[in-house]
Amino acid sequence: MANKALAIPRAAYPEEAGVSSDIIARLIEDIEHSGIETHSLMVIRHGKVAFEQWRKPYGPDYMHIMYSVSKSVTSTAAGFAVSEGLLSLDTRIVDVFPEYCQNKADEDLEKITLHHLLTMTAGKAVSIMADRTSANWVKDYIETKQGYTPGEGWSYINENTYMVVAMIAKLTGQTLTEYLTPRLYEPLGIEATQWERESNGIETGGWGLYLKTEDLAKIALCYLNKGIYNGKQVIPAEWVELAAADYTEHIENGAPKNGYGYFIWGCEQENTYRFDGMFSQFAFVYKDYDAVIVTTSNELDEDKALECIARHDKEMFFDGEAPETVEIPEFSALPELEARERQPEQESKIEGKTIKLTPNPVLAAVGFPLSVLTIPAVYMSVYKGGPMDNIRFNFYEDECTMYWTEGKDSNIIHIGLDGNARYSRMTLGNLKYTACSSAAWLDKKTLEVWIRPLESINQRRLKFVFKGNSVLVEPSSMPTTEYITSKLAPTLRNEITNETLYSMFSAVFLNSHKIIEAPQRGRMK
Repeated sequence: MANKALAIPRAAYPEEAGVSSDIIARLIEDIEHSGIETHSLMVIRHGKVAFEQWRKPYGPDYMHIMYSVSKSVTSTAAGFAVSEGLLSLDTRIVDVFPEYCQNKADEDLEKITLHHLLTMTAGKAVSIMADRTSANWVKDYIETKQGYTPGEGWSYINENTYMVVAMIAKLTGQTLTEYLTPRLYEPLGIEATQWERESNGIETGGWGLYLKTEDLAKIALCYLNKGIYNGKQVIPAEWVELAAADYTEHIENGAPKNGYGYFIWGCEQENTYRFDGMFSQFAFVYKDYDAVIVTTSNELDEDKALECIARHDKEMFFDGEAPETVEIPEFSALPELEARERQPEQESKIEGKTIKLTPNPVLAAVGFPLSVLTIPAVYMSVYKGGPMDNIRFNFYEDECTMYWTEGKDSNIIHIGLDGNARYSRMTLGNLKYTACSSAAWLDKKTLEVWIRPLESINQRRLKFVFKGNSVLVEPSSMPTTEYITSKLAPTLRNEITNETLYSMFSAVFLNSHKIIEAPQRGRMK
């Protein structure tokens, strides 16, 4: 049960906290008109939640994947380590991991400090295609070629963040979650988190953290208030100032125009910064307005999401006479499968039988076996889930259940057949999710199942086409993998400078959905 004493206080209505309900209404209308799939929006001013809303089926009690917002939490952990004397900003990688550096004469490697890691100026040229299944990420990082001398360039490298986590783990003998629990989570009343880990049990650092919307808001509010929450100094005040500074002002090598601090992004608006994660996970800290805005989303085009917020945030906050309070619209709910005619004859044929899928060697080779989790949830993970197998349906009056295995995990979920989704807990890839699931018969032979892991972002869609004892499984996702790869393809240019190779590889990448989500055949037994 949540610690209510540490919850952020609520205002009775937005204007009570100096926030315009009219501008919030315009923001939500803009989000809807722009087609941005915002999952939650929370506005805080003067220490009170002025407004909060979730798009159904998401809600306040569900954690949400944070992607690179995780980096800002890792930065906070570094702040504790520095304040406690475990590390200094001048601590070098070679000081903490001499065992990997003894036989490697590398002047640039010997220069890399905690400061370089935190500011993304370490210069290591780690590819986004790097093997995540390796058992020794520290060794891999150290042996990666140097792209430039530390401090003389800027490059957004996830593994820089992992190295900060690894340094803390080496010096404390604790996981990052264990280290942060008494220092950050407990003082803020954050009671449920999960974080993806590499094969040795160390958190990935740069991604993979799951938090509730209010928990992210608490961390951002703590930064706004110079590290103080609920009257207690939680984050060292000196670290708050250091972490939000701009360390890229004199670096031209691809550095963000609005600056970058210690895993924290600067904003165009003065005295404003943000925690920023892929698919538009944001926590904005507005120092001039004593305000915080938090959003969780499924919007790959971050610029579109940022521009939408920027069109309204300057007008949202007021001091003095309150404007008129207006009704704020709700986000439109995400769709579920509508009820359709049941197929009792077909249901009786497949009731309780096990569907064994034919192994797909191509999916195994590319490292993306079929899973209930979609590519955005697993593309950087060590434990990707899959392959799905041993699928079994049982049918009831207005719902069915689906049992299946993925590697060592086995799950059974309830699925609505009456147009109303059902909610079930499931475990995939060593992480826990809430499955929001619905299904319908498209025709006498085709059952479609929609499964949305609420802690993640995408919805998995599976069509089961039955013909005698043969079964064809057609996977897809929403948004589609084809759309996601089309948006990500331009980032490959940073990795592949040869134009011919880039053209060839991007063509393969753009068509990867045909491989990753290829139909799979199976038989009922």
